[in-house]
Amino acid sequence: MKQGPRYHVKPRRRREGKTDYRKRLKLLKSRKIRIVVRKSLKNTQIQFVEYKEIGDNILVSANSKELTSKYNWKYSTSSTPAAYLTGLIAGKRAKDKGIDECVLDIGRYIPVTGSKIFASLKGVLDAGIICSHDEKKLPNDDRITGKQIDEKLVSIVNNIKNQIIGR
Repeated sequence: MKQGPRYHVKPRRRREGKTDYRKRLKLLKSRKIRIVVRKSLKNTQIQFVEYKEIGDNILVSANSKELTSKYNWKYSTSSTPAAYLTGLIAGKRAKDKGIDECVLDIGRYIPVTGSKIFASLKGVLDAGIICSHDEKKLPNDDRITGKQIDEKLVSIVNNIKNQIIGR
């Protein structure tokens, strides 16, 4: 174990590898609302978070579990189309609350081109929220509609998208 007068113990969340405080500080200095995207093996969670000194304030939240309960989704809730639709749900709720602009917070995830995180961002963008991003990182339309999973899924994703948007 390290010891000595110049040894400094790093914060717990840094030691556990959960928080990159340098990246978090840059996001907070922008003074914009953050889109926090977190994925697990079964679900995708999207939150619109506002920074306050006493603690972050969650303004809007959406989870991919809602697809099965509200929209009769029969496929995996951890897929790319499910992440896109969850982003669309969160973006629509944020738009209804008056949120127009935000910045993406992916935490400690590696920004892989076409990943579920960027599929969620595309859903938020399609809902009408402005967020700075690189077009190259977003997945193509075939992956978003689930064409690689099943041909039938394309029409199901489009139907659910129309239900969310309200067409």
